[in-house]
Amino acid sequence: MRIRHSLIALVSALVFVPTIASANPLYTTCVACHGAKGEGNKALNAPAIASQEAWYVARQLNNFKAGIRGSHPKDMYGMQMRPMAMTLPNEEAVKKVAEHIASLPAPAKEVMTGFGGDAAKGKTLYVTCTACHGAKGEGNKALNAPKIATLPSWYLVRQLQNFKAGVRGANPKDTYGAQMRPMSMTLANDQAIKDVVAYIKSL
Repeated sequence: MRIRHSLIALVSALVFVPTIASANPLYTTCVACHGAKGEGNKALNAPAIASQEAWYVARQLNNFKAGIRGSHPKDMYGMQMRPMAMTLPNEEAVKKVAEHIASLPAPAKEVMTGFGGDAAKGKTLYVTCTACHGAKGEGNKALNAPKIATLPSWYLVRQLQNFKAGVRGANPKDTYGAQMRPMSMTLANDQAIKDVVAYIKSL
């Protein structure tokens, strides 16, 4: 009898524990690329987004929807993201997805073997970044600077390259991207970008 009751309790728990999809159906579209836990998938060019601040996620989703981001002809991966953002019908839907992403546990610390960046050199370069993104890459909403410590290295490198090349941050409506672009241009070359990213990932 005790075993029977235990089985009934277990089945009941499994039935009523919400899955990610049922807890937030709007996130279902995101799962295919970003993963059920927001862990990302490099093979699909989808960064880890788990635990990113809701205000920043909402801004980027709205930027994709408005064509402020993901419309540059050289932003191939941004162009893949834009139609996904456009499946969100209104601001309330954007807010719910952003809040769900922010609620997900931070991704596991990335193993940096073979990355090619020098964290010691990157520490010096990161001084410029500290004022906005924080000493630990934790971000600062008041300065419109997102959390960067949890973003994958390959994605950080690509975005810094995109800012430098004007692929991102050059749209006249991208006020905050325009603030970031001159900061990225203080990094002399791809090695410097890798160095600063290596330091960010060491935080």
